[in-house]
Amino acid sequence: MKVVLQHLTKIFPSRNKKDKNAEVIAVNDFNLEIPDGKLIGLLGPSGCGKSTTLYMISGLQVPSSGKIFFGEDDVTKLAPENRGIGLVFQNYALYPHMTVQQNILFPLQNLKGENRLSKEEMLTRAANVAKLVQINEYMDRKPSELSGGQQQRVAIARALVKMPRVLLLDEPLSNLDARLRLQTREEIRRIQRDTQITTIFVTHDQEEAMSISDFIVVMKLGVIMQTGKPQQVYDDPANLFVAKFLGAPPINVFSGRVEGGKLYVGEEAVLSVGDIEDQEVYVGIRPEGFILSKSGKLTCNVSGVDVMGRDISVVSTSSASLNPLVRSIISADEMSNITGDVVKFNLKPHKVYIFNKETEERVHFGEQIALHEKVVAEMAAEGQNYVAHAGPLPREADDKAKADEVPPQKTTWLDKVKALFPKKKKAQDAAEQAPAGEADPEAEAQVAQAEGEGETPTPAEEIDKEGKE
Repeated sequence: MKVVLQHLTKIFPSRNKKDKNAEVIAVNDFNLEIPDGKLIGLLGPSGCGKSTTLYMISGLQVPSSGKIFFGEDDVTKLAPENRGIGLVFQNYALYPHMTVQQNILFPLQNLKGENRLSKEEMLTRAANVAKLVQINEYMDRKPSELSGGQQQRVAIARALVKMPRVLLLDEPLSNLDARLRLQTREEIRRIQRDTQITTIFVTHDQEEAMSISDFIVVMKLGVIMQTGKPQQVYDDPANLFVAKFLGAPPINVFSGRVEGGKLYVGEEAVLSVGDIEDQEVYVGIRPEGFILSKSGKLTCNVSGVDVMGRDISVVSTSSASLNPLVRSIISADEMSNITGDVVKFNLKPHKVYIFNKETEERVHFGEQIALHEKVVAEMAAEGQNYVAHAGPLPREADDKAKADEVPPQKTTWLDKVKALFPKKKKAQDAAEQAPAGEADPEAEAQVAQAEGEGETPTPAEEIDKEGKE
């Protein structure tokens, strides 16, 4: 089932009664076409809007604007139970008093009308999906008698038993330990391939998304930053955010500049970049993009070496680095070449990315231009549009504007009393503004005159009394 999202937007109203404009745009003009039978990963940090997008697709959240299509059907205003979706939550949401079989059967028992199945049909379906997710031998157990991975499989079986048009997974692996997470994500991928159900998988773990997704959607503050196949996005990031978000260990980011066709990191010219306009830039270097060399062009100070078996990670520092530490992955065979406190590297051009310092947008150079064009052509051949965000994000601009707002000054009762005597206040202000050690005769005369006329603050009770007289 193809899923199409058109200009999907979700705005949560302000909870601040005094500031009605403090609304939050969780998803902002989201446009995406998800091909039939594919597994798509919605990827991004907490608060980026990925779960909100999933809940709008499911019908649990109502869009503020935009439309959702399942195939040719507009399901934007359709109730969740009528959309034909299977939803798996992060916390499994199993009924503790029911057996595995009863949990799986529960959605089928609630079907009504022409969709109602016979008891034999329900049992057959339950047995088939239990076998698919490999829990058929635990059908008589309660959820408390299962491991976390087994409970997750029950939740997936319960979602699949309805034969949904679209399967939605909301961070289904975050409650599992590392080894079980690895095993379960492989199971999810196998199940999706066997069933060929269009699946949308939400996660903040880039390793999970890249390992099982047909293509990924990287999000930030409700906006799509880039879409594409996992390896395409990793090799050809559209902006600094995407480059920093994907990769483990993360990309090393340096402050640099392009000058005279050369790329400088600090004061060292590390690469020739051809005909690029001179500008201040951010330089991103993947950990695997370093080549250890005694005559290397990039100099770093060694902090330590992490042994990882086949490879080693050289941990170093650089005054130009925006990261506290620079991590460089090289072959373990070269460990003996690391001597002293200083290490020098040459760089692999296809692992070095340049970003404009103002917009953080990618600046392609050399062979990267052809690689980028190839990625765009491959996506077009598969019926996909190359989507990449450039420039500031709407929520970032809104947050900055709110932070720059000066809160209104509250007027106290003392300010109101002082306002009754502007003449004296004006004279006192003039005296206070005079330079230290220099008296302003005119201001002093005004103060003396004001005091002589008896213009001193009068208590409210006396003012009231004089008015009555």
